[in-house]
Formats: sequence, C-alpha cells, structure tokens
Amino acid sequence: MKRIFACILWIAVCLCTFFESAAVCYAQENGTTEVKKLYARSAVLMDADSGRVLFEKNGDDILPMASTTKIMTCILALEHGDLADIVEVSEYAASMPDVQLNIRMGETYYLKDLLYSMMLESHNDSAVAIAEHIGGSVEAFAEMMNQKAAEIGCKNTCFITPNGLDAQVSIQNAEGKNTTHIHSTTAKDLASIMSYCIKKSPRKDVFLEITRTPSYSFSDIKNTRSFSCNNHNAFLQMMEGALTGKTGFTGKAGYCYVGALERDGKTFVAALLACGWPNHKTYKWSDMRELMDYGLSNYHKADLSAEPLDDAWCAKIPVVNAKTDHLFEDAAAEVCLEDAKEVHSLLLKNDEKISVTCTVKKVLEAPIEENTVVGSVLYSIDGDVIWERKIRTKESFEEKNYIWYLKRICDTYLDINLKNSL
Repeated sequence: MKRIFACILWIAVCLCTFFESAAVCYAQENGTTEVKKLYARSAVLMDADSGRVLFEKNGDDILPMASTTKIMTCILALEHGDLADIVEVSEYAASMPDVQLNIRMGETYYLKDLLYSMMLESHNDSAVAIAEHIGGSVEAFAEMMNQKAAEIGCKNTCFITPNGLDAQVSIQNAEGKNTTHIHSTTAKDLASIMSYCIKKSPRKDVFLEITRTPSYSFSDIKNTRSFSCNNHNAFLQMMEGALTGKTGFTGKAGYCYVGALERDGKTFVAALLACGWPNHKTYKWSDMRELMDYGLSNYHKADLSAEPLDDAWCAKIPVVNAKTDHLFEDAAAEVCLEDAKEVHSLLLKNDEKISVTCTVKKVLEAPIEENTVVGSVLYSIDGDVIWERKIRTKESFEEKNYIWYLKRICDTYLDINLKNSL
C-alpha cells in the first residue's frame, strides 16, 4: 500500500512539475507574465544597454544601500589606479568592523588583491584601504564617488563611506542652511551604476573578471600572511547568464542586492533595497529571479536605427538672403541625418510600438554654418522620447551684402548688353 501511495505521489509531483513548466513556457512565448510579488521595499529592473527602466517598485525612494556601495569603490579604483599599485594600510582602515580581512596598520598589499578581498568577501577594511590609496582620504574618495555618480546620471545618491557602512553627514545648501544626508541611493541610481560598470566603463572587463571569480588567494607584499577569498554571490550559480552582482546588509539598510544577467542578446540589471531583515536573507534571491524572469519573458531587443523614416526629412530647405552665383537664383540647403555611430538598440515589451516623427525647419535664413541643426528625428514610446537623431546642413551659406548685389548686377547686365551688341 505504501508503495502504491508513493508511486501516486511521485506521479502527482511529476505532473505538477510538467504543467508548471508548460505554463512558464507559454507565458514566456506569449509575453503574458507579470511581476507578482516582491519582498524588496524598492526595486528596479533596467535595460543595461539603454538605461531604460523596465519595471520599478518605489524606484526613486532614497534608502541606505550597504555593501552594494562597493561596486562604485571598485570601478573608481580600477579607473584611477593600477592593479600593481602598492597600498599601505592605515590605522583607520585596520579599525573597520566586520566583515573584515583583518589587515594590520603598516602592512602593504597590491591593489589587485584588496579589490578581490572587497568584492568577493565584502571586507570593509580593504575598502577603506583602497579608498585612502586612490583618493588620499575617505572624505576625498567620497567626493570622487559622488562626482562619478553625477556623471553616470544618478539623481538621488549620496556616498559617504567606501564600504557602505551606515553614516550621515551635514551638508550646507545654497541658502547656507545645513541639511543632514545619510549614505544612500535609490534602486534606479544603483541599477544605473551597475549598468555603467558592466557596459560603459573602460575597465568593465576587469570589473567582471574580479566579481565573477569563484575564489582567490594572495598574501601581503612581504609574504608573511596568506589569505583566501570565496565568492559569496549565489546569483552567479542561480540563473543561466548571470554576469555579476553585489550583496549588502546593515541594520538600517536590510538585505540589498544589485546584479546583472545577459541572455539572448539582452542584458538586464536588477537592484533591490531593503529586501528583508534577518531571518530573511534569501528574499533577495526570490526577488532577483522574479524580476529577471519577467524581463526575459516580456522583452525583446529592437534596433531603432532600422525603423522606417518619413522622407520629409531629406528634402532641400529654402535659404533666404543667401549668396548664390546668379542674381535671381534661389538657395536651398541639402541636409543629412546624424549617423547612428552604433546600432541603437533597446529592449521593448512585446506589445510596445516605436513611434518615429520627423521635424524639420521649412525655411532657413542666411548666414548658415555647415553642420547647423535644422531638425530632428524622434523615436518615442508612449510619448516618451527615447532617442533623438539630429538633422544638419551639409554646407554653409553666406548672407547677401551690397558688394554681392553690385557684383551680380554687373555680371548680369553687362553680360546681357554684350550679347545684344553682338
């Protein structure tokens, strides 16, 4: 009887698995899946190539981000330092709380080794040693972090520490009033930083190499102490195409995560803030799978530069008051569409359509310089412009003056008189 019951149970499990897989496949093929439930207080799914937000839950909420901070520390160190740099440990760096490598004041390490320590094991002391080496001080390095965040396009990020430990600072505004800011970001800004790290940074390949390494061993410069680091990023083994990621946790921030996945030519970045507190360490993995499955099921890659255009943009534009070779000749400007320097692609939801509109000036007035913008081609989704290509003049036109009129009149009427006399 027990065997029969066990057999029935096994068949039931197999059938449930089959129908669940079939349902998922149908949903993926038909683009019908939606994000069902997220534990994170704030979350964003982003197209890493275009920076377009595909899904968000309170994506602009300002929250502490814990050790996800270290992706910015890492990319700055890679862009401003050399992996062979020798880093000397300060007393302050050695005093950092757990999680730590337990480096000691006065010891020296290669920058490369400390980067692996920071990104694989999330060591706080290594992060401070790196920051002091690159910026001269933690405060100066924080300025570099904030400047880089602004360059990337972050709107609501405030870096204070290089390791993500909770901190606050008083900043004087334009009116002379002091306002308190905490070490914080938004899910949208954090996703933008990760997108930069893996797509746009000149050191993106090294960043990926470090953050994807399963384990790494090294010693201090004098070879007196040896260390081994293991990568604790479970996401790398969780989903096919997982590229990179960084965990984080503090008492104020809760569990945080930012990670990237690449599959079928599509690259997604997901950022999670305040995704549970102990004992809910695994919530972030559930949310990551939910967001990535949603992106894979509902979005396809589209090449905007292949969209058909209205021929109106390429017509010559009359130029009034422009010099020509003959007195009664009219001038007209040839125009050209700004080249797409590379394939401009982005992820579109399966039911989304691209709207292309051309706007070009009907008349120009001299003087006109070559390469003057006279219109644009706008690519939009639901009224939001996602790409703009400029329409420019191919040549310049000088303005008519008295000398030009005198010369053209002489040329025209002298030529007529000569012909009549003959």
